[in-house]
Amino acid sequence: MAIEITTKSQEAAARHEAERREQEAKGRLERQKIDDEAEAEKARKQLLHLQATSAAVESTGQASAEAKARAEAAKIEGEANVTQAKLKAEAQQTKTNVQLKILTQEQESEIKYKKSWNDLEIKKATELANVEATKFKSIVDAVGAKTLATISQAGPAMQAKLLAGLGLKSFMITDGNHPINLFNTAAGLIGNGQN
Repeated sequence: MAIEITTKSQEAAARHEAERREQEAKGRLERQKIDDEAEAEKARKQLLHLQATSAAVESTGQASAEAKARAEAAKIEGEANVTQAKLKAEAQQTKTNVQLKILTQEQESEIKYKKSWNDLEIKKATELANVEATKFKSIVDAVGAKTLATISQAGPAMQAKLLAGLGLKSFMITDGNHPINLFNTAAGLIGNGQN
């Protein structure tokens, strides 16, 4: 029972670790996408600036002024887009960090709860086993060796009545010289338990 409880706890921890890693990977991919968009926008801004400068060199007078104005506008727009992309990336990173922190805290809380629960279950099972062992020892001590010897020499029906009178619900008596097929016995017990 303790092994099953521990195994379930380990499975839950592994599942939570996988979720946490997936969240981190998504955050990194989103950050990379935003950074790539910012770089593309920056390159576009530079291209527009070069185009505008080239047009200004080739043109004269008003055409030159208009080209410079367009270049300046494109530059301002490009810078604004780069700034916006950076802010968006920072906001996404902050959001990812918060989500990761929340997920980690939830996982730690659940693991701590399951560990406490498992410890209680193991303690309960141990205490119940100790109670049963103490009860059986008390019965045997109360009956005494002489009475047990008498029971072992009585017939099967009398043995069953005497042992039932001691509070024993299930028991098996053998002389130690004949083998017992415990596989059939176990199958019978399981079958009776299911019925």
